Amino acid sequence: MDKLLKIAGLSAGYRKKAVISDVDLELEKGEIVCLVGPNGSGKSTLLRTVSGQQKSISGSISLNGRNINDYKEIELARIISILMTDRVEPELMTGYDVVVSGRYPYTGRLGILGDEDRRVVDKVMELVNITSLKDKYFSEMSDGQRQRFMLARALCQEPDILIMDEPMTFLDIKYKKELVDIIRKLKNEEGIAMIISLHELETVKSLADRVVCIKDGGVAAAGRPEEILTEEYINELFDIKQ
Repeated sequence: MDKLLKIAGLSAGYRKKAVISDVDLELEKGEIVCLVGPNGSGKSTLLRTVSGQQKSISGSISLNGRNINDYKEIELARIISILMTDRVEPELMTGYDVVVSGRYPYTGRLGILGDEDRRVVDKVMELVNITSLKDKYFSEMSDGQRQRFMLARALCQEPDILIMDEPMTFLDIKYKKELVDIIRKLKNEEGIAMIISLHELETVKSLADRVVCIKDGGVAAAGRPEEILTEEYINELFDIKQ
């Protein structure tokens, strides 16, 4: 049986200069893999490459046994969605408008919603608990509210794989807890596989099926979080002097 995602010997970067190299990774349905490591180690570059936002330098990425380069953009958007930490400022858009824009792989350029599109939008907003805020302008929302709407937008693509780059950035404790609960729902109820980069190591320990540690442009360690994330190894990974 083919893995949902298989990465082999992947090198990624910019202008043919690798930021991260020789990455091997597999992902199955409903599995959560967390990336941890120092800032600038290549985690975001890896996520952008896996999502198809930028081309790899070498190696391969396969989805359901098919090379990622063989997918059309719209096909890929129905399999993988990505939530980055970039701040966005959609002008004069309500929360509902932002969420609806995630249906683009299904509605085409005109963006006309059918009954199924509306059903998905309503379901996702309820899942993320933002229905009561849908008419509020995005520009007037708190960071936590914005993050939930952007997550809902990504989920409207109905992906098999959700990629999140530091999704807890800008969030206070309340919204962090809510996001953890949502991630668990996505895994347990929707069967969505996720690759998430996180700095919150206690959250990684509670969420991840596997953890991949990135340092100095490569994979430094990988395995179950309770086996990998010992105090000794965390100090080594982040160059913490005792």
